[in-house]
Amino acid sequence: MRIYRRSEIRSFLVLGIAVGLAIGVMVVPWPGPVATPTQREIHINARQFAFEPARLRVNRGDQVTLIFHPTDVVHGLYLEGYGVNLKAVPGESAQATFVADRAGKFRYRCSVSCGSLHPFMIGELVVGPNAFPWRASALAIIAALGTVAFLYVRAWEASR
Repeated sequence: MRIYRRSEIRSFLVLGIAVGLAIGVMVVPWPGPVATPTQREIHINARQFAFEPARLRVNRGDQVTLIFHPTDVVHGLYLEGYGVNLKAVPGESAQATFVADRAGKFRYRCSVSCGSLHPFMIGELVVGPNAFPWRASALAIIAALGTVAFLYVRAWEASR
């Protein structure tokens, strides 16, 4: 049976507290207010080989209305993951409404062949969480404080 020195016991104690706090952070729900889902109306202009804006950001749970405006030729907009498929001619617009219920990145692309660079006409919808990323922040703080405490205990024991 191995007998542990006091410095080892203190090191294990610091490590155990840091791991316990980290596990607690991972299972505890967000303590603060969460942003309520809102209605978003987003206009997307399409011209040959580009969408404007090329990146859209919404929160999870938002009700999103896409209003699609082609400016030069017939274009389409297909949003992967949500099954939204719009088609419009210049001077007219098309729209679709959906709830952004899945977090992540979703590509949208032109669904009507519009020229030689048609395959490169893509954009991105980013559906983010409604809350501040507190878990990542808390874990980073716990890791930093745990490291400092661990090194302090080691240095204190080495100086004795």
